Amino acid sequence: MGEELKVSKIQRGTVIDHIRAGMAPAVLKILGIEAGIPDVVVMAMNVHSHKLGRKDVVKIENVILDEGTLQKIAIIAPQATINLIEDYRVVHKHKVSLPKALRGVVRCPNRNCITNAPEERVLPLLVLEREDPVELRCHYCEELVRGDRVELL
Repeated sequence: MGEELKVSKIQRGTVIDHIRAGMAPAVLKILGIEAGIPDVVVMAMNVHSHKLGRKDVVKIENVILDEGTLQKIAIIAPQATINLIEDYRVVHKHKVSLPKALRGVVRCPNRNCITNAPEERVLPLLVLEREDPVELRCHYCEELVRGDRVELL
């Protein structure tokens, strides 16, 4: 018989499932949880998945994610599923989706790009080139950046 890890249900909050294995710490960073949070946070890494082989899962009690946060998660975990929990039950389930363009979300990696010049006040605009794996292209300098190498603002 195989062993099974059991984690208690949360009353209200969000479960982020189908995160690529090893990326849960990056999701916690997006959520601003690396410094701590008073509510329950569960991070499971390298859990068996029929769909992905291995996956990570993050549960956050009393947190409902806004659209901007979901876009950031979609960049590093494009296959993620978001489960909204109320009264210990899933009330809404959906996959994250990448917008065609991200303004002011991701830093252009080109140090010479106009968006990185302190005297200019140009927000980065990165356009989705490819979804799997995620690739974004800067609208201004055309620098290409992979989703696993993004620097979020």
